[in-house]
Amino acid sequence: MTAKILTKRRTVATFAGGALLALSPLVTQTAVAAEPELTVAAKGAALLDGDSGKTLYGKDADTARPMASTTKIMTAYVVLDKGADLDLQVPVKQEYRDYVTEHSTSTADLQTGDKLTVRQLLYAALLPSGADAGFALADTFGTGDTIAARTESFVSQMNEKADELNLPKTEFDSFDGASAGSSSTPTELAKLAQRAMENDTFRTVVAAKQYKAEAPAANGNTRYYTWNNTNQLLGSYDGVIGIKTGSTTPAGACLVFAATRGDKTLVGTILNSADRYGDAAKMLDYGFGSDIAENMKLRKLPANSQRD
Repeated sequence: MTAKILTKRRTVATFAGGALLALSPLVTQTAVAAEPELTVAAKGAALLDGDSGKTLYGKDADTARPMASTTKIMTAYVVLDKGADLDLQVPVKQEYRDYVTEHSTSTADLQTGDKLTVRQLLYAALLPSGADAGFALADTFGTGDTIAARTESFVSQMNEKADELNLPKTEFDSFDGASAGSSSTPTELAKLAQRAMENDTFRTVVAAKQYKAEAPAANGNTRYYTWNNTNQLLGSYDGVIGIKTGSTTPAGACLVFAATRGDKTLVGTILNSADRYGDAAKMLDYGFGSDIAENMKLRKLPANSQRD
């Protein structure tokens, strides 16, 4: 659809002696193309300029909704913002595995008694979206005499960090977003992601399509892990550099994403969408002024990968 601007211009003729004679008005039409409208399936969405934080697009962008496993962005950010020792070894407890079974969450399939580093746990939490790895981080970096107390303490730290980052509508009730109690707005979640991407380790982790780890096992042998990134936009849309998927019944399919082209970075959020990757690609096209979404083919995940 085009918008038409009508302008009137009166032409004049100059005759001998300087007399002016007005001629008939001439009406000209200049066609101006209207900016294409962006339509996404998501119930909530936001796209920000990664440098300035300016909102480029929003759909119900300031309404808080459940955010599923995108919660783990904050889980990782709290750990990294502490300046945690990334080489610290953390023993895997049976409680971490029991949690996955009890809540039917995605898992990194951590084995009881194995010792993984904090760095490995970050990959395990952010790539296959392992709730067991998120639990291990919360238990390690929370304070208290029991697992429950330490986990509660860590979730409190997540909420304190949200306040510190001026995210008033963002609230956490768990380290993994398994329940509907962890919620945020598309805009605030994109702002959190923007801040997290300033950390070199976080940025490196979420950009990995796959990560292989070795860990000392309880029996003295070496355990080998392979974790695939559940974010299929990574490797499918040119320039995508992360970040995190999420999916629960209350939240629907969610995605926080970032992409860079030249000196321009975009960060976006999709909450509760029937087509989160298509939505994200259209939003990136909109932000970059490109035309990739229509012909994008999603990167396929190995058969044994987690789906989140």
